[in-house]
Order: sequence, then structure tokens, then C-alpha cells
Amino acid sequence: MIYGSVPMMIFILASGYLFTVYLLLALAKRTGTKTTNTRSFASTDEAKQEQEISVRTNVTEAVNSQ
Repeated sequence: MIYGSVPMMIFILASGYLFTVYLLLALAKRTGTKTTNTRSFASTDEAKQEQEISVRTNVTEAVNSQ
């Protein structure tokens, strides 16, 4: 009958699914380490922090001057 090979088909499909997931995770890990640059993030964070401090100072001066 046709249904005699169903257990083998389930095994083949499950193996293909697991292999695909493994390849996608490996690809994500590989591209994640290449695109991460800590220096650019650090300089961006420092610039944002300096800008935020200057904005706070201006707002504080404006509020206190009233």
C-alpha cells in the first residue's frame, strides 16, 4: 500500500527540517559576529549621552530662569 513508506517519509522530512534549522542558526551566529562593532556602538552611545546631558542643562536653565 501507499502508507507503507510513511514512517520513512516522516524521518526524511524531520531530518531535513533539523538540518535546515541548524544551517540557519549557524548563519545567524556567523553574520551576528561580523556586523557587531563595539567601538561604533560605544562612540554612538557616548555622543547620545553628551547630547542628552547638554539638553538637560538647557532645560534646567530654562526652568530655573522663570
